[in-house]
Amino acid sequence: MDDQLQLEVAQGLREGETEAWQALYDAYCRPVWHSVARAMGPDSADIGDVVQETFLAAARSARRYDPARGSLWMWLSGIARRQVALHYRQQKRHDRARDYRRLMAGGARQVLRWLDNGREAPDEVLATAELSSMVRATLTELPTDYETLLTAKYLDGATVEEIAGASDSSSTAVRSKLARARKAFRWALAKTSACSEDGDGRQMP
Repeated sequence: MDDQLQLEVAQGLREGETEAWQALYDAYCRPVWHSVARAMGPDSADIGDVVQETFLAAARSARRYDPARGSLWMWLSGIARRQVALHYRQQKRHDRARDYRRLMAGGARQVLRWLDNGREAPDEVLATAELSSMVRATLTELPTDYETLLTAKYLDGATVEEIAGASDSSSTAVRSKLARARKAFRWALAKTSACSEDGDGRQMP
């Protein structure tokens, strides 16, 4: 595309002319594709998406394009580089979120096994900041009486008999309420950790 045609296309882009956009796409679609492929690797499955986002971003900023600051190709290639960088930042955030969900899912299963069998000491379950934060965040989602009961039993280490004596209830009543509190905790934990299965792959009740 010679200088005169570039000026005409630039003017058309600023005025939103369809013919200008078609001329831009026809002239630079392949170069933009090759530029993105070099940046991302020719086997990337996301090249087409980044190229599309490049032209969409160009459409949004066309009225601000100034030919005096560089050619159409310099403008487009700069947008393409920014879109590649944005793609990788988004991918990195996605990967971190995925890894966090996996961590939380594994932690949720660990906490549920502890609640179910009581063989793992609370200090071990809460050994990491992530698990401790998960458990405490989940407890705050429960009714106050359930939070108090589970905290006393599983974090403070009180026995059913001690809880019954402190609350002027029977051991049978405390065990029944503990069962309901554990069920509520499981549901709240599923929401907190985005995990809907226990360690054996069974659906949580």
